[in-house]
Amino acid sequence: MNKISKYQIETKNLNVYYNKNNVLKNINIKIPAKQLTSVIGPSGCGKTTLLKSFNRLLEIQEDVKTSGEILVDGKNILDYKTSQVPDIRKKMGLLSQKPYPLPMSIYDNVAYGLRIHHDKNKEELDQAVEYCLQETGLWNEVKFRLHDPASRLSLGQQQRLCLARAIAINPEVLLCDEPTSALDPISAQQIEKLLLKLKKEYTVILVTHTLRQAKRVADYVIFLYFGEVVEQGTADEVFNRPKDPKTKAYLEGDIG
Repeated sequence: MNKISKYQIETKNLNVYYNKNNVLKNINIKIPAKQLTSVIGPSGCGKTTLLKSFNRLLEIQEDVKTSGEILVDGKNILDYKTSQVPDIRKKMGLLSQKPYPLPMSIYDNVAYGLRIHHDKNKEELDQAVEYCLQETGLWNEVKFRLHDPASRLSLGQQQRLCLARAIAINPEVLLCDEPTSALDPISAQQIEKLLLKLKKEYTVILVTHTLRQAKRVADYVIFLYFGEVVEQGTADEVFNRPKDPKTKAYLEGDIG
């Protein structure tokens, strides 16, 4: 476990309401930079809602109200006067539960964000696409069919392609919402290994419903239960020396 030297994301009294339902309740957490933070808890406890709040994806849903602060590098992204959504989402790469490749070629999937956010010529695009596919272990599998539809890839390959697309715009944070839940064990293991590698360059936040996965990969852990933070700390502290009885009960399978 690396010593925590910097927290990249911090929330202060974060509340999220769906209609009148208080889904997240006074969330106060700190997420360390360039480490893998795992958000754990039973289904329906607010894990995905928390993740979506970090890149303001909640705004696309009706009847959602958010209050409090989300500080990213010290700047409150919920301050609508000073924060622009495109800038926030450029900083936050997103990997969803199921892979959603764009209806275009493998090459164009990776190049998509680069064309929007960066002014690159063809040679620079080629280099960037190759680099991202190399980083996600896909290059040798697809280098001779870059212009084939991405839909022809296997599910595991599609998820790695989505990861390549996410890192192409050079984000600072990777938001991963149960990214292995739809994959076979071998593909899931590949994604886990990639996230462990990528945390050297990015702050990785992994929502997972699998305790075994969190124990394998997490540096830092946040335990949510019914929309509240029960406990947070290093993986060693939370998994081996939990302070709250609810955490202990969840880890032992007595609740959740």
